[in-house]
Amino acid sequence: MPTVHPPQTPRYIWQHTAWPQLTFDTVALAPALDQARLEQGRLLGLLGAIGLDQANAVQRDLWVQEALATAAIEGEQLNLESLRSSVAHRLSLSDAPGADRSVDGLVQVMGDALSNHAAALNLDRLCRWQSALFPGGTSGIARIAVGRVRGHADAMQIVSGALGREVVHYEAPPSAQVTVEMTRLLAWFESTGPAADVSAVNGIARAALVHLWFESIHPFEDGNGRLGRALADMALAQEMHAQDPQANPALVRVYGMAHQMLKSRAAYYDALNYAQRLRGIAPEASAIDVTPWVLWFVQTFTRACIASQAVVRDAADKAQFRLRAAQCQTNERQRKVLERLLEAGHVGSGGGFLGGMSSDKYAKITSTSKATATRDLANLLANGLIRVEGVGKATRYTVNVPGWVQPPLKG
Repeated sequence: MPTVHPPQTPRYIWQHTAWPQLTFDTVALAPALDQARLEQGRLLGLLGAIGLDQANAVQRDLWVQEALATAAIEGEQLNLESLRSSVAHRLSLSDAPGADRSVDGLVQVMGDALSNHAAALNLDRLCRWQSALFPGGTSGIARIAVGRVRGHADAMQIVSGALGREVVHYEAPPSAQVTVEMTRLLAWFESTGPAADVSAVNGIARAALVHLWFESIHPFEDGNGRLGRALADMALAQEMHAQDPQANPALVRVYGMAHQMLKSRAAYYDALNYAQRLRGIAPEASAIDVTPWVLWFVQTFTRACIASQAVVRDAADKAQFRLRAAQCQTNERQRKVLERLLEAGHVGSGGGFLGGMSSDKYAKITSTSKATATRDLANLLANGLIRVEGVGKATRYTVNVPGWVQPPLKG
């Protein structure tokens, strides 16, 4: 007689009879959502106040930062120069795309999710996104299914640990179910958008839900994390357009969600893992409560907006300083050094010119004599563009931007 195996105890939310009915406690989340809206408004207000050129520069820099982060979450390190080139091309700031096709593919996906947020989201579009991430048809050196959902018979598992001692963190639905699962997700996404003739789901919460739902299906052999974060951005762009049809949906990039998720990557994975498991959900429940996940996402969104506010303030500080420096008729050497100091930032921005500027460093950077360096620095000091700390050999100069805190100076 054949061996009869007992049915496996359901462990994941997609195995629950209520799947995919995801719900959250709107009352419990109200304070967090209000705070998120407040910080979102502050960020967009700051961005609108710094002028078009500076706002475009901030968006460009944050797009690069977001692309680096969304790849780094999956352990992939992108070439920074190729990424900058590709972003510049997408923003029509250069004539040629980046040389790295995989980098350009990620930038295309991120751009399409925002600029074409109102276009129909169907499985074909998602397959094209996934194909753009792997233009060579490989992930590393392994060949993967590209441009189509997974079809392998093996279980799709998220694992960690050494070979033979792997820990299974999550197992997605079998490949045979993926098309049906995606059909339901895409129908829900269409029916809950801001333009839908229903009581709209809060936009930030909707972004959290689509990300969790997509990651739970894990429809592709690779690239699911990057695509899931692009979907969350798309949901946020749709809501931004609904709130203000004149707003540029590309502004979603300045929220910096991927960067914030990378900073708290362990917590991100823990929150996803917790939400995907059947912890405390009664078998007879008619919906799956994912309030803790939505709360984590909303709070992360809030922290991301606060972090981006600092980036925008730094951009405004730099713009005002450059204007002040231009009025002082600085020479080319001085402008080069001031720009180095500005780009290094300050302690509050996570940077700062290590050890401050000295006459010796100035002479080396500008390829000039120490006497000329001393005169240039004295002129900058007299014009209030730098400030001095220390005496004698310990004398150091820092850029004089109000509110900037420089690193401790060492002799």
